[in-house]
Amino acid sequence: MSKLWQKGYSVHQLVERYEAAQNSLLDTRLIRHDVWGSLAHVTMLHHIGALNNEELQELQNAFREVLAQESTHEFTVQPSDEDVHTSIENYLATRTGASGKKIHLARSRNDQVLVDLRLYGKEQLHLIARRLLDLSAAFLAFARATIEVPLPGYTHMQRGMLSSVGLWATSFAEALLDDEQLLAAAYQLNDQSPLGSAAGYGVPLPIDRQLVADLLGFARVQNNVIYVQNARGKIEGAIVQALMQIMLDLSKFAQDALLFTTSEYSFLQVPQELCDGSSIMPQKRNLSIMELVRARTQTMLALQQQILGIVSGLPSGYNMDYQETKRPFMEALDLVQENLEICTLLVNNLQVNEEKAIAACTFELFAADRAYEMALQENIPFRDAYRIVGKEVTAQLDQQLPFPVESKEQLVTRLRARNHLGGAGNPGLSQAEQRLSTAQASWDARSTTFTQAIQALVGTTTIHFAETEEE
Repeated sequence: MSKLWQKGYSVHQLVERYEAAQNSLLDTRLIRHDVWGSLAHVTMLHHIGALNNEELQELQNAFREVLAQESTHEFTVQPSDEDVHTSIENYLATRTGASGKKIHLARSRNDQVLVDLRLYGKEQLHLIARRLLDLSAAFLAFARATIEVPLPGYTHMQRGMLSSVGLWATSFAEALLDDEQLLAAAYQLNDQSPLGSAAGYGVPLPIDRQLVADLLGFARVQNNVIYVQNARGKIEGAIVQALMQIMLDLSKFAQDALLFTTSEYSFLQVPQELCDGSSIMPQKRNLSIMELVRARTQTMLALQQQILGIVSGLPSGYNMDYQETKRPFMEALDLVQENLEICTLLVNNLQVNEEKAIAACTFELFAADRAYEMALQENIPFRDAYRIVGKEVTAQLDQQLPFPVESKEQLVTRLRARNHLGGAGNPGLSQAEQRLSTAQASWDARSTTFTQAIQALVGTTTIHFAETEEE
């Protein structure tokens, strides 16, 4: 198979394998994205008079053949091709002759791979956003059902003050909604068309970069052609940094879920179908999925560092180092989706052991409540009230004397008294639900814009998108 750069010699087999084996495997994911970018490019070449009507039609038909074969996994990228761009261009040259050899006019593999990754990133971010918002919705539904189920609030891993299961669940819903804003910001950075930058210095032809951006549904053209190349790895890194924030929140949830489902806590229960067992201890039900969420957060951190480490200190312009950012970028996108899905499964199946949660709300949780009462009702300075209550509580704890036990009704009354904004009695569920609805509408609009642009470009509504791969 001929290389796009071939000039009368063959590269050493070991060099070819070293440079292209992994890259060609990854590029199998980018076939349709490369076709979309190429369709926009040849439309632009026709627009400026570099292709005639017959050549454009011939190329469009051949590109649609590639898309059809890709959807059934018939079209692949071989190591001998080096990359997806070579594979597709060689196919077009075979199918259309001279027309296929014209498609590389005014572009480089440098801006080709960039547009492929931008389109791939957009597609994947739509999917990630949907799964993130699904998880946020699951937390909010769980919070609605448990908002008046008392639960100890912990500081320093010790019981501190009264909380509720609903307040705990809402905290993760809000965290994910903040993560959605980071994801949207990363999407906006990614939503720039790099085509026309070529090898990083443009071309001496009257190309229409805006037309190509519009055809592909990009929000704008990425302007400076040198910065287009320098942004490779940087934008992927920004996306992975947003994914890292999601994983940090999932890791905290995983840790809480592991603690709260132990027999020592027993605040939460999960169906045995979500647990695995021990090869030696027959009684074991291990919530191993949450241990893996916790561990894979470290994997995401490593992927982020890998991308940023590769691009740090590089000179301006294209360097082959950038190729090494492709694998961690794709892995990170896969990783966060798997973890969002597994956490949503768990939240949708969580059950609360109210009896255990209420029993854990022992009277020392209300020491601060008592100090507040003294400060307000007896006009005692809070610091003095704090010390008075502290002596009483410490004496009881030191002597291991039992504290009074309150009923659920009494605990709920205490929860409702915490009615300031964001407190246990006023966690702002409606506010969070409105944020969720707004975010869902924003991502639906982005997805519609992208889908309609690609459908118009390809000329059909039956297009293979990432959203349909699992269906």
